Amino acid sequence: MDDRLHFALIGSKLSHSWSQHWFDDQCRDRGIDDRDYALVELDSLDALRAVVAERRLRAFNVTIPYKRAILPLLDELSPESAAIGAVNVVEVRRNGDGSLRLYGRNTDAPAFLQTLSTLLQPWHRHALILGTGGAAHAVAWALERCHIGYRYVSRTPAKPDELSYSDAVALAADKERPDAPHLVVNATPVGMSGTPWQACSPWPRPDLWSPRHLCYDLIYNPGQTPFLRDAAAHGAATANGLDMLHRQALLSGFLTLMD
Repeated sequence: MDDRLHFALIGSKLSHSWSQHWFDDQCRDRGIDDRDYALVELDSLDALRAVVAERRLRAFNVTIPYKRAILPLLDELSPESAAIGAVNVVEVRRNGDGSLRLYGRNTDAPAFLQTLSTLLQPWHRHALILGTGGAAHAVAWALERCHIGYRYVSRTPAKPDELSYSDAVALAADKERPDAPHLVVNATPVGMSGTPWQACSPWPRPDLWSPRHLCYDLIYNPGQTPFLRDAAAHGAATANGLDMLHRQALLSGFLTLMD
């Protein structure tokens, strides 16, 4: 009988992910031998419950592009994930009749908050969030707790708080504006290894950055994306998503979660 605890990362394309290696290393270093972690690529979430049942998952992480799309398939959300509108952790529980009950949480937001708080300067009062997906909403949740104003930036802006890239460039270029952004967070997959955009940067005008700017890329593979390379070349402070990856994984609790 297999009495191991099974965990996984569920996403569309996962060749870039280091999550399985991190989990395996943590288990080895801590002497944990009763659990494993798999990468599960799904073209859609249509068969999610069947996959969870077949693999006997105790919990799983969720990544691009499903952090928001998965919400209608969950039975319950933590207050934080409901407020954010995205999840990256799902605990698999059981109802009294043995059926699955999926409980969604978000550890991206507190992990980003923890890493960002050590990097902020007094002049980082306004931000641009590149992207509008689940990770972007986790970033917004954290920025609100830092009392930092923000605007989303999208290729296809559809809401009042979303800017086109041309409008975002105009905002960043006007140094006299009191809401000129000095913090920019890339929450898109542009620049990620294993994607068609791995050689690209989402930001078209790196010449606008200065030593007063902080450019944070949620991508961790590669460690220096084109976005961060361009920002550093113009004197901006930079950070990638590796520390956030480790922190959100620890907050997920898979190393301590009991059956």
